[in-house]
Amino acid sequence: MSRHEQFAAAADGRTLCFAEWGDPDGFPVFTLHGTPGGRLNRHPDESRYAEAGARIITYDRPGYGGSDRDPGRMVVDCVADVAAIADALSIETFSVAGGSGGGPHALAVAARLPDRVVRARCDVGCAPYPSDGLDWLAGMDPKNVAEFGRALEGEASLLSYVVKHLAEMVANVAEDPSKILDGFELSEADRAVLQRTELAQVIREATEDLARGGPWGWVDDDLVLVKPWGFDISEIRVPVEVRYGLTDVLVPAAHGDWLAAHVPNATVVTEAGKGHLSDLDKVVETTRWLVTGTY
Repeated sequence: MSRHEQFAAAADGRTLCFAEWGDPDGFPVFTLHGTPGGRLNRHPDESRYAEAGARIITYDRPGYGGSDRDPGRMVVDCVADVAAIADALSIETFSVAGGSGGGPHALAVAARLPDRVVRARCDVGCAPYPSDGLDWLAGMDPKNVAEFGRALEGEASLLSYVVKHLAEMVANVAEDPSKILDGFELSEADRAVLQRTELAQVIREATEDLARGGPWGWVDDDLVLVKPWGFDISEIRVPVEVRYGLTDVLVPAAHGDWLAAHVPNATVVTEAGKGHLSDLDKVVETTRWLVTGTY
């Protein structure tokens, strides 16, 4: 069995597909993918994870890639799935990080597994919908506003949108992986990340696997973000880093500001020159914090 395609059983019998990267003997770190995404979303050079002392575990949330769909799921439902994968790997304690749509899921794991999670990071994650004092859609790219508008209308409306845009994404990536977010008015920082040649193969592989899984993971991810998450971030008691870029047009900085103010005792990192996408050159530094708590 490939390290990059392994399987575990969820508590209710669903199949969960996961992957491991970096040092097999390193400290375990679950990294939860964005929306849309999957277990193949990772740094293009996994030796950088090993350099940071990390054993990275990624998994397809329900409906993505090789994981069975869980209709009607909530953000908090990921907690049991992460625990099931950790149990299958005989991992007792670990760190967890999530980017973009994975951010709320990482916060859920931090809130509900305080005896197992030692550190957590929410990177460019969105705030709950709705949130007092936050205009949730303000500052988002028009394509994101349209997508979440469909989510607020319900599953049927969103499904037709996602089917169309998933097909467009697959076609764009087949032509040029840097066009995965074609049509978005991205910041200069994000455009630069997408031009990195070493990222092209990761984008191809992840997009092919996304297409294999079909639209439901994406649909359900959008739906969970605009309904109650099933937990309150005030429950969190483990160390959490809230990190976000100030030029992000997919999850605007106002979401990071809100989380920074509401996640208990959060360490806040704002990056003036960063947009939505991770800085590939900082992966050792950012991963090391999840392993050791220091930079």
